[in-house]
Amino acid sequence: MNDAATPAASRPNERASGSSASTKSRSLLAACLTHAVHDGYTDGLYAFLPVWQAQFSLSYAALAVVRALYFGTMGVMQIPADRVLRGLSARAALIISTAAAAAGLLIIALPFGFTGLCVGLVVAGIGSSIQHPRGSTLVTDSYGPESRGPLGIYNFSGDLGKALLPALIAVLLPAVAWEWVLRMIAVLGLVLVLALASLAPTASGTWSVPREVTPSRGRRGFAILTTIGGLDTATRMGYLLFLPFLIQGHGGGLPTVGVALALLFIGGALGKAICGWLGDRLGVVGSIIVTEAATALLVLATLFTPLTLTIILLPLLGIVLNGTSSVLYGSVPELSDGDTGRAFAVFYTSVIGAGGLAPILYGAIADHSSRTIGVLTSAATAALIVPLVLLLRRHLRSPITGSV
Repeated sequence: MNDAATPAASRPNERASGSSASTKSRSLLAACLTHAVHDGYTDGLYAFLPVWQAQFSLSYAALAVVRALYFGTMGVMQIPADRVLRGLSARAALIISTAAAAAGLLIIALPFGFTGLCVGLVVAGIGSSIQHPRGSTLVTDSYGPESRGPLGIYNFSGDLGKALLPALIAVLLPAVAWEWVLRMIAVLGLVLVLALASLAPTASGTWSVPREVTPSRGRRGFAILTTIGGLDTATRMGYLLFLPFLIQGHGGGLPTVGVALALLFIGGALGKAICGWLGDRLGVVGSIIVTEAATALLVLATLFTPLTLTIILLPLLGIVLNGTSSVLYGSVPELSDGDTGRAFAVFYTSVIGAGGLAPILYGAIADHSSRTIGVLTSAATAALIVPLVLLLRRHLRSPITGSV
């Protein structure tokens, strides 16, 4: 088959669809805005939990089940949503994703009672499940072999949404009825739908990273990468479970706990951008070893340092605790065996699943031993990633440049 008959996206050493700088920038902006709004929706729901508990007379167990309707749907539907919508353009997929999420919020805000709450959370979860794999694939399609850095920016945008939208909701809830707050943030999603109509590209199809690798090698490498992603998320969620109690154990009150969490999240947002850049300089293996080793050491340090020093260490811990994910996401296209959309869907499913199960596991460990043992377990999980990364090395094209 000659080059004229071969789609541009599948030709070796040629970037996806020959994207111009302007098209790349618009695609990245579309993906980042979508990621910010959807992640803002995800974390913004936490602010409504006390309101819904009082409104519908829910126990804590029932409230956990209600929360799981959204998060569980978002996790489980990653792969099916990608399979169903893979023939659509990035524009259509992201528009459907955002419209569904906004519609779910509107359903909750309508006077349908507890049934409306449950149905709306499931609809919103379906919408957000579409966004992750398709947004990541859009960035990969646009930037080709140079996508690692842009994927770090895409990741960082999600953290911005997590920081801004929940804060806005928390400010509005004391002054405005919760139904109207939901309607307002749903309108934000509808505004994004209009923006995506002009920003996101209309071309469909999935770009494949040019490489020479056997399918079995790619599958083994991707399995290791996905395992690392799950363990990295487990470390983060496990530590977050214990951090408020750790601060209180050092003598801090509730305001100090709030400051500690804010500093950790600020560091985490910076880490998404910094570690994406670090991955381009040190390579996948080197940067993950550095960040995971630093994570284990800093988690241990916060067990024994006084309160003031612990607070000082938290932004640095946030950088390495949260930043590794940018390097991991940037490696998904290389190990995807050509089906980048499905690879991202599988990867996100693993990460979301680990994020849901890890706090339960670490909490059970702490319940049967002590909080210190629980924190030590999260540090040990980070350390466990280091030998796994060394196994991953052989499946990557190059430790630094990714060239064959």
